[in-house]
Amino acid sequence: MDHQLNGDHVSALDIRNLIVFSDLDGTLLDHRNYSHAAAAPALARLRHLEIPLILASSKTAAEITPLRKELGFSDCEAIVENGSGILEAVDEASDEGDATETSYHAICQALERLPPCLRAQYEGFSDWSAQEVSDLTGLSISDAANARKRRFSEPGLWLGSEADKARFVEAVTAMGLIVQQGGRFLTLSFGGNKAERMMEIAARHSRQGMTPFIVALGDAGNDLAMIEQADLGVVIPNPAHSGIPPCEGEATGRIVRAEAAGPEGWNQVINSLLDRAENNRS
Repeated sequence: MDHQLNGDHVSALDIRNLIVFSDLDGTLLDHRNYSHAAAAPALARLRHLEIPLILASSKTAAEITPLRKELGFSDCEAIVENGSGILEAVDEASDEGDATETSYHAICQALERLPPCLRAQYEGFSDWSAQEVSDLTGLSISDAANARKRRFSEPGLWLGSEADKARFVEAVTAMGLIVQQGGRFLTLSFGGNKAERMMEIAARHSRQGMTPFIVALGDAGNDLAMIEQADLGVVIPNPAHSGIPPCEGEATGRIVRAEAAGPEGWNQVINSLLDRAENNRS
């Protein structure tokens, strides 16, 4: 991996302005068991160096809050529900951080206005019990219940033909909804994506005379815009789906691919990057 991080864009990297944005499922978390154990060494280095880690996921605020605390980054914002909202950092007066007002009810209402033949072919979290979400995702019942506490978006599965899917997308788009295909679910929201939220949060972390150096890691199509807009984008391979196709930035080294899947690959890339940044400082 080290040889992939030798481009001009990282040669003068200052560790003081580094900020990391990371997808969760299939990236920092193992796709099969949701474990981040393999990334423990790199996570520890980020905490020691006080480098912000911004979790960017399709997960809800209810899901991300305990995970962010477990990882040791409650003092950092998080991007929730595929960029439809931001979970603010925990402050001294709060245990969980705040999220902006919900638009979930309006999404569910829009779905019910669809022609019945299209609505019947899309099943989302609002249609499923916690047990059904658990069966579909492998989450525990309690985690699945948190996954159903949605505020900004509706993930679901398309059960019909590709032709009807195109009609479905056209219909919900006409109602103002945005459609994003992730590694597992087709997600509906009223706007916002991981890349837009990434740039918004990075601007908050700007310091006088120092622009953040943004690293973004992900494994699926809904991570691509975030990866492409970062100073260094990292594609994490995921054998569970087709992944991210070749990107233009790979030719210049601005986008790299991890050699291993999930948290193992995440750990390798972040450690290599931190090695480079610390060498630059010495």
